[in-house]
Amino acid sequence: MKVLVVYDSVSPSKITKQVAEILEGALKEKGIEVDTRYFEEIDKAVVAGYDCIIAGAPTMAFRMSKGMGSFLDGLKGIDSKGKRGTGFDTQIARFSGNAAKGIQNKLEDLGFNIFKPHLVVYVEGKEKGTWQFKPGESEKAKAWAQEAASALSG
Repeated sequence: MKVLVVYDSVSPSKITKQVAEILEGALKEKGIEVDTRYFEEIDKAVVAGYDCIIAGAPTMAFRMSKGMGSFLDGLKGIDSKGKRGTGFDTQIARFSGNAAKGIQNKLEDLGFNIFKPHLVVYVEGKEKGTWQFKPGESEKAKAWAQEAASALSG
């Protein structure tokens, strides 16, 4: 099983990147082969070589970032038969909208089998761009990834 964790992270604190790295670490602990990349570093042809994509982005203006949306739209035409996927996002709890749900829907439209419900990681910050995890959220992300590893292995 070869997994690609692909992310967009736009704030100076790079909190969505941190979530991607937490997921990568937890999956590797369970023996899953994982590559984690910023979406602009991934070539469409390379994506076809993975068995699973876990894509994440911050929720911006109630949806996924434009960069992640463009990346996923660029995957149209790849062979997704038998491939798995799901999404994750970072968001402020008091706002509505959900990037992860949109990511998951795009992956499903591309033909990926959704193997686990998406992950939402809540953040907080005193001023825009200085985000940090709300208490317990990094642990939640790790537990989610451990469950994902079991689902991928089983």
